[in-house]
Amino acid sequence: MENRTTINAEEGKQDILITREFDLPIELLFKAYSEAELLEQWMGTKVVKLENKNHGSFEIETTYNGNVMFKANGTIHEFVPNQKIIRTFEMENMPIGVQLEFLEFEKLTETTSKLNMHVIYKSNEHREQQLKMPFANGLNMAHDRLQELLTNRS
Repeated sequence: MENRTTINAEEGKQDILITREFDLPIELLFKAYSEAELLEQWMGTKVVKLENKNHGSFEIETTYNGNVMFKANGTIHEFVPNQKIIRTFEMENMPIGVQLEFLEFEKLTETTSKLNMHVIYKSNEHREQQLKMPFANGLNMAHDRLQELLTNRS
């Protein structure tokens, strides 16, 4: 099956561009990124903290058999409903370090929308470490779950 989420990583750069079109109204797509209950469902992780406001913060974690397997956190620098989220994102205990993420939500039609993410890493090396992980497949699978989950709500 073809990945509908595309990741553009130009050689020698320290950023990536992620795009995905959804068969969802922009308001519903934005809720998927801003409401803890929805985030937990499509990301398959627990939202420990989510302060959707300028200078807010977030924390997520995934556990397996009572052990924390994945933990990430960040600061929300700008939050404009149905338009954009600018935040930092850091996976704990990973050498990738903090990344800066610009999420822009674009209305295509009344029932379709697009997510554009620009992710900037500290260095090209940090970006390459991210790309060596099963990052692309994981993100595509999560976006597929998001589409499926919210298609039933629209």
